[in-house]
Amino acid sequence: MAEPLVDPTDPTARPRALPQAGIDDRALLEVVEFTSDLIRLDTTNRGAGRGHERPAAEYVAERLAEAGLEPVLLEKARGRSNVVARLPGTDPSADALLLHGHLDVVPADPADWSVHPFSGEVRDGVVWGRGAIDMKDMDAMLLAVVRAWNRTGVRPRRDVVLAFTADEEDSAEFGAAYLVQQHADLFDGCTEGLSESGGFTVHAGDGLRLYPVAAGERGTAWLRLTAHGRAGHGSKVNRENAVSRLAAAVHRIAEHRWPLRLTDTVRASLTALAELRGLTPPDFDDPGFDDAALDALLARLGPAAAFVEPTVRNSTNPTALEAGGKVNVIPGSAGALVDGRVLPGGEAEFTATLDALTGPHVEWDYYHREIPLQAPVDSATFAVLCEAIEHFDPGAHAVPYCMSGGTDAKHFARLGVRGYGFSPLRLPPGFDYGAMYHGVDERVPVDALHFGVRVLNRALLAL
Repeated sequence: MAEPLVDPTDPTARPRALPQAGIDDRALLEVVEFTSDLIRLDTTNRGAGRGHERPAAEYVAERLAEAGLEPVLLEKARGRSNVVARLPGTDPSADALLLHGHLDVVPADPADWSVHPFSGEVRDGVVWGRGAIDMKDMDAMLLAVVRAWNRTGVRPRRDVVLAFTADEEDSAEFGAAYLVQQHADLFDGCTEGLSESGGFTVHAGDGLRLYPVAAGERGTAWLRLTAHGRAGHGSKVNRENAVSRLAAAVHRIAEHRWPLRLTDTVRASLTALAELRGLTPPDFDDPGFDDAALDALLARLGPAAAFVEPTVRNSTNPTALEAGGKVNVIPGSAGALVDGRVLPGGEAEFTATLDALTGPHVEWDYYHREIPLQAPVDSATFAVLCEAIEHFDPGAHAVPYCMSGGTDAKHFARLGVRGYGFSPLRLPPGFDYGAMYHGVDERVPVDALHFGVRVLNRALLAL
């Protein structure tokens, strides 16, 4: 039986040294091949149930079966496919570990791209296409690692459950939510999970390299606003104009400055970043620590401030308007969509604030709602993730952070799975990781994929 990298009963234990095993040259070739192949399978999710992940699910299932696993394909609706497989560990008494990645991607217009978004082209050491970062790269890394284990005879200590899901880019109704509601038994024993949006390089200035590891997510609060009024002719005076009422409410929501609310994860992140800059971390509970004090601290953190700033408060961003259809007709109702995000513990404040901002003539409800998450940053698991990154990039620093958005981890949390964002990539200076998400010319360096495979392998064998 493999000795764990840390004592799992001691959350303060630091990782011991672990020799690299399991990864061969073929794994480094396969991770690039799989990323490219998956990108070429167009799994665009257009929302409202319009998606088709089946081709990618079949591809993943075939690669897993070749590695001796027994994957199952599960669908709530035709073509909305998920894949789940379990790899037994060497210690039957250990808790299981969930590794999950989604197969769907957001839309991409080829006219806007330098390289066709579904080409999967490898050019100048970079893999191009929709999903290269979000998150077919991580799917490919997971496949490459477990296939390398099969070839080299390596087994993890814990059972590993692999889940490749549909519909993460919308509501997860056909993906993780469906799996949790209808197939929870497939995740028996899973207590921790790893997925997207963590372990990427941030070049923070003065040679400082950071790797934010996600240990929290803001909750999803997508809102639908409906304003009611009196329909009439556009030439007449109308003090009950639904469009005007909606516009006023949308303006109030957009201009609202949400109060500062620092969660445990964000405090840990700010503390670590301040110390790396040689600063004394502030007393976050001091009444004098206000917006101005936070802005002053963020200004001294340099580029690293960018991944903290979106998570220090709730947020509401209007994203769509729906009203009328003819210039000389005042409609009787008008609607809007708002992307809201809520910090852990901020739900009651969010609801009360929206009631006040919308006013008496505009109704609002949740178009889609999901819970916020926090995971401990003083755990043995978090220490293992940090050690694996720092082992392969000596001199770099892994730090905790909270995601501004959300992932499928929210759904698996309902099964008691504590989630971390960990899809490691070593990125060159000037590579804007955040801009790749849902952006034009999404791409990932081949070297970053190789780094990710090595780091994941080390961390997973240690856990």
